[in-house]
Amino acid sequence: MFYYQYYFPQFVPVQYYGQPLYQDMRQQQSVQEILQTIRTQHSDLYDQFEDAGVNRQITEYVFFFVVNYVVNQADTNQNANQIYNQFQRQVPWFNLLFNQLNVPQNTVDRVLRRLIQITLGILTGGGGQPQPGPGQVWANWEDLGGVLTSAPTVSSWQANRLDVFGRGTDNALYHKWWDGSRWHDWENLGGVLTSPPGAVSWGPNRIDVFVRGTDNALYHKWWDGTRWNDWESLGGVLTSGPAASSRRSNQLDVFVRGTGNRLYKRTWNGSRWEEWEDLGGNLNSEPAAVSWGPNRIDVFARGQNNQLIHKWWNGSRWSNWENLGGALTSAPTVSSRRNNQLDVFVRGTGNRLFKRTWNGSRWENWENLGGSLTSAPAAVSWGPNRIDVFARGQNQSLIHTWWGR
Repeated sequence: MFYYQYYFPQFVPVQYYGQPLYQDMRQQQSVQEILQTIRTQHSDLYDQFEDAGVNRQITEYVFFFVVNYVVNQADTNQNANQIYNQFQRQVPWFNLLFNQLNVPQNTVDRVLRRLIQITLGILTGGGGQPQPGPGQVWANWEDLGGVLTSAPTVSSWQANRLDVFGRGTDNALYHKWWDGSRWHDWENLGGVLTSPPGAVSWGPNRIDVFVRGTDNALYHKWWDGTRWNDWESLGGVLTSGPAASSRRSNQLDVFVRGTGNRLYKRTWNGSRWEEWEDLGGNLNSEPAAVSWGPNRIDVFARGQNNQLIHKWWNGSRWSNWENLGGALTSAPTVSSRRNNQLDVFVRGTGNRLFKRTWNGSRWENWENLGGSLTSAPAAVSWGPNRIDVFARGQNQSLIHTWWGR
């Protein structure tokens, strides 16, 4: 027998096994308001349960139950993981329900943790996407679903807009985006990828994505504001995934590891693709690139000793490589939130996320941001007080954390 049969409009079960079973819904209206926000802005949560075979009525009941628990019983000073673990201890029959429905446990955990996180965000004024509190600490990791077979990449073409790309189980390119209020479902953009993708935006409503194809050449696909264009081959012999940056409108610089583990660059100058340029080095990973001004490019990679290496263009020449230390277990990623500011992220020991920042005058020490990553991270900044970082998590789904507002 399923316990959802005991639902009544005025009451909802809140505890079980020898404890009071029903609680007067004194905050019924706020619970319903939160649920309405979830229905309209986070419909993908319903879709994930539907894909697992759970009908809408049961999902509505489950969501009502969990949101009510957060509103009426949980300590909202705790994070979503802490509340979810407490919920599991206090309501042990919930897992029995899902077991009888044959719903995978990782799906249950992913959806309900995200539901709790959204609820906390609404209760604390985050509007459905929880924001870091005073002091701008890093948010807890959230699970955004999907099944990735590569590291993700991310770009942003306006404030509060995020476009995330990854390789799926069929080796095609997949795309998921945050439109400012909700996450949209994954869409299949085709192709046959043999590497993680790289993405960049040079203007509003423009996205350029690059991948390595089955012939090890560089391939390019772009969103022009109305549609996705077909793949084009840009040649080359890639021994890694690509990275892309843009230093001005209609300008693209694409970087790859080529033969001899050297860094190669190909540039779109606004009217044509220039020839490949050999920038040297001895890379042990995909490169990462970013531009914080019209005459500046910074490129990073993992070196042969698994430390972070860095090379930059100052408007007239390329620097030599410099060693920034660390113990990398993945390729790096980099974002810039203002002129002469760089935030470099890597997967380090223990599969945790580490960050090193150039603050405009010096490199700060490495900072351990936690997490449990199974891929290189991806990072982007859409404003001077915002950084978003993505990676593949332990269940191969996309995970996300952010800093700022």
